[in-house]
Amino acid sequence: MRRSIIAVAAGALLLATAAVAQTAFEKRTIDNGNWNSGRFADAVTVRTPARFIYLSGQGSEDEKTGAILFPGDVAAQCRYAWEKVGRMLAQQGASVSDIVKATTYVTDARFQQTIGECRRNAMNGAPATPHTFLVVQALAWPGMLMEVDVVAAVAP
Repeated sequence: MRRSIIAVAAGALLLATAAVAQTAFEKRTIDNGNWNSGRFADAVTVRTPARFIYLSGQGSEDEKTGAILFPGDVAAQCRYAWEKVGRMLAQQGASVSDIVKATTYVTDARFQQTIGECRRNAMNGAPATPHTFLVVQALAWPGMLMEVDVVAAVAP
C-alpha cells in the first residue's frame, strides 16, 4: 500500500513537472556565426505560452498630426520610428529585448548601412533578432524614406 501511494505521488509530481515545462515561456536567439552575426539573428525560437505583440509599420509620421518629420533625412526618420517602437512596446509591458522579428522597408537600397546602424543603436545591446530589409518603390505617405514593423513575444 505504501509503495502504491509513493508511486502515485511520484507520478503526480512527474506530471506536474511536465505540465510546467510545457507551459514555460522560452525565447532563444540563434546565431550561426555567419556574415550576419551581430547584424541580425538567423532565427528566434519561441516556446509558448506567450503573449505576442504585433506593431503596425512605424515611420516618421508625427504621432499627433501625421505630418512626415525629418524630410530627406533617413537616419532621423529611422531614430524616430524606433523611438515610437520602444514607446509602443513599453505600453504593452515589453521592450526591444522582446522583439522576435523585424522588417524594415526603405525607398532606396543605399540606406542599408544607415538603417543597420540605427537598428543596432535602437536595440541598445539586446540580442539581435531576425530582420528582413526590403526596398520598395514608395511608402504610405510622400516623404517617408523608411518604415519598420516588429513582432514581440513576452511571457504571460
